[in-house]
Amino acid sequence: MSRINTRRSADAAVTRTAVDHAPAITFDRVNVAYGRGRGATRALIDFNLRVAPGETVALLGPSGSGKSTALKALAGFTRPASGAVRLGDTDVTDLPPAKRGIGVVVQSYALFPHMRVAENVAFGLRAHRVRRSEIGGRVSDALAMVGMSPYGKRFPRELSGGQQQRVAIARALAIRPRVLLLDEPLAALDAQLRQSMLTELQQLRAALPGTAMLYVTHDQSEALALADRIAVMRDARLVDVDTAENLWKRPPSSFTAAFLGGANLLPCTVTRVVGTSALVSVGGTPVTAQAPQPDIGRVDWESESGALLCVRPHAVDLVAPHERGALPARIVATVWRGSSTRLTVALVGLPESPIEVDVTGHDERAAGTEVGVRFPDRGAVLVPAPGSVS
Repeated sequence: MSRINTRRSADAAVTRTAVDHAPAITFDRVNVAYGRGRGATRALIDFNLRVAPGETVALLGPSGSGKSTALKALAGFTRPASGAVRLGDTDVTDLPPAKRGIGVVVQSYALFPHMRVAENVAFGLRAHRVRRSEIGGRVSDALAMVGMSPYGKRFPRELSGGQQQRVAIARALAIRPRVLLLDEPLAALDAQLRQSMLTELQQLRAALPGTAMLYVTHDQSEALALADRIAVMRDARLVDVDTAENLWKRPPSSFTAAFLGGANLLPCTVTRVVGTSALVSVGGTPVTAQAPQPDIGRVDWESESGALLCVRPHAVDLVAPHERGALPARIVATVWRGSSTRLTVALVGLPESPIEVDVTGHDERAAGTEVGVRFPDRGAVLVPAPGSVS
């Protein structure tokens, strides 16, 4: 079986976002390790990333993937074992956190309980030795930006979780940073409040067009809603970087396809490629799919090569079991989710590769029901099979 030949650079996708000036943030082959010798844990491996002024980049990945370590290396809380971290043209690898001029917002809010809201916001200004005559105005401006002006005299314990998070953001903004770091800022909030804060972060992002933001999260919905680009991480390494739309529609790897949106990945054989369209065989049934040709690097979807067919659950159509062009299958399990039903479906000939299908409303078909599965032409895309990338 032929291999799919792929060339990718970890931060090559920065070329998709125009950078007219020096990047606001640069990670240059950054390595971070905890411990020494053979027992050391490599928390970040050859990490390369650039963030343009005014750009929001989300670091997305499972727990332990290295995303928070990257943020700590940028903030100055962790020193890299090798490599360089730059803000603009300045190498800040050895600078202490207070001298980097970065605004940081963390999951726990980190507000001082004995200080009133205005005093919490003013704390960073005093640490940066801003003139006393300017502090009051800067505090007022920051609180106004997050809609917390009426709460300046309250203590943190007198605020809701969402209000405390707004104060934490105001404190970070008061120093007027060129770079704003947000480490799982919504993780401690309930679902309804998280959605409200997500909308407010979108508005804040629009109000700060010159501020570069690095947003650490394991929640893909936050990354898709806020980020210009998403950097997907796994096992301390950067896996893929691109715009949210490109990673969703044309994932460059099986890990990104599965992690971002939970795509179905089916083994297939490529039989013919014409331009960006491919004819593949899935369990002996012909299926038409997209064959992406990335701007950076090159993928050869060679005849008879091994690949995976990537199809998201909402794009799968369930039809009558013997409808022309449909793959025969049967329902294995169903889970009603209120507005939709998630069905697990086993394809005849591929019982080891069940797929998930989202159907609108409450689908009452029982497990064991025979169905047909059809993939819309624009709803299926080829992804390199693991081990086929060189």
